[in-house]
Amino acid sequence: MFRKQKAIVIGAGVGGLATANFLAQNGYEVEIYEKNCNPGGRCAQKIQDGHRFDLGATILLMPSLYKQVLSELGIDLENDLETTSLTPIYKLFFGDGSSFSFTRDENKMREQLEAFEPGSYPKYKAYVKEGYEYFNLAMNDLLGKNFDSLFEFVNLKSIRLLMKLKTYRNHATYVKAYFKDERLQKAFSFQNIYVGQNPYDAPAFFSMLPGAEIAEGALFPKGGMNRIVQALVELAEKNNIKINCKKPVKEIVLNGKTARGILLDDGTEIGADLVIASADLPYVYDKLLNDRQKTRSLKKKKYSCSAIVFHWGVDKVYPQLDHHSVFLNEPYREGLDAIFKEKSVSDNPSFYVHAPVRSDKTAAPENQDSLSVIVPVAHLDDKADQDWKALREKVRVAVIRRLKEAGLTDIEDHIKFEICYLPKTWENSCNVTNGSVFGSLGHTIFQMGYFRPHNQHKKYKNLYFAGGSTHPGNGVPLVLLGAKLTSERILNDAKKLNFN
Repeated sequence: MFRKQKAIVIGAGVGGLATANFLAQNGYEVEIYEKNCNPGGRCAQKIQDGHRFDLGATILLMPSLYKQVLSELGIDLENDLETTSLTPIYKLFFGDGSSFSFTRDENKMREQLEAFEPGSYPKYKAYVKEGYEYFNLAMNDLLGKNFDSLFEFVNLKSIRLLMKLKTYRNHATYVKAYFKDERLQKAFSFQNIYVGQNPYDAPAFFSMLPGAEIAEGALFPKGGMNRIVQALVELAEKNNIKINCKKPVKEIVLNGKTARGILLDDGTEIGADLVIASADLPYVYDKLLNDRQKTRSLKKKKYSCSAIVFHWGVDKVYPQLDHHSVFLNEPYREGLDAIFKEKSVSDNPSFYVHAPVRSDKTAAPENQDSLSVIVPVAHLDDKADQDWKALREKVRVAVIRRLKEAGLTDIEDHIKFEICYLPKTWENSCNVTNGSVFGSLGHTIFQMGYFRPHNQHKKYKNLYFAGGSTHPGNGVPLVLLGAKLTSERILNDAKKLNFN
């Protein structure tokens, strides 16, 4: 009698859930083991007193990637997730008191751009066109496929691709060729922070981020970004996938050149034909595989920044804020240096406010607001002087001051409760190395493509990886794409075994 192959997935985040569903739909018996009380990982959700907060991602960017992956699983992005197109995508507030709506409305964009810098509209069109071309090139030839050998990645075609993608220039320098106004330069390059990068160091092809925003728009699912998790969990139930929450994994059990299963914290050993670790990859090598050599190697990699996040239940609605509001404060570059070079945070940091009530009234009680303030800060670093209690207070004072300047003069009087997440919170709750909540391993050119940690173990061939720190990278759309690529590798390997 035919026996289904049993797959164990470690971690019920977006990557783990998507991988589990791909495998189940291809005939595998799948079980997921998750340390927390609920699925979601960094895409989890918290509800308190009727106020709903997305704990991680707050905006659905690159909808074409979501559609590509979710449709293969049988999930319809617009209908199943009840998405709303955001107009504007976000509102930018600059240090000089001016503001700018980042919108797909051509007339509105032309009017704003020409007011900031006469003659900038045609340059904007060229910048977005080239940025979106980078996006499509990167997805087709760099991020959207598995690499089996270095020679597949380092060849004449790939070198031409890397040159075309402007990997030799940083994003902040590149954008100056299109805009002279410093505010516009920031407006079209700050997006590197989405993946925890510094635009003054990140490759120029990350202009694909604003390019894709304008070309494809941004969406928001009814119920928040956790609705993606809920859809994957509902699909898992249909696919007879067993999700075991509050079951932390202590160790991946190895035997010779294979992974034979997992050992839970409570001492239970569970066997499997293959294991997919969707926990943060450096954590997996360090804690679950106890691989000292690989752990030392991974510690030398570049990591993304972290964030201090304040979730506020507020008893009034502030019309000054849009669904997404980005405050780019001065001194801007020094603020980024404080994060990425000094491993701290500046006295007047830039930050972002998520106010979902503007698009989804269910996010808070009637006539109230659920505000999440995300402040990029350094990741955890033992060598740096990081007093997180003091940094938290400094950041909170700066955020309140800036919001008052923007017209939220009585904000402190209307905060009913506050929930704060620090880098250590992310490290403890999600096993994210260094608390690098934007995606642990950063996206440098030598940490992408073949050079990024692979989605299959070199020695234990039935041990695979999913999640933001493996190929293709971090951020929800890339994690979904990564789940698809990992699943394809597993299925291809199974076909080879059966053929042989």
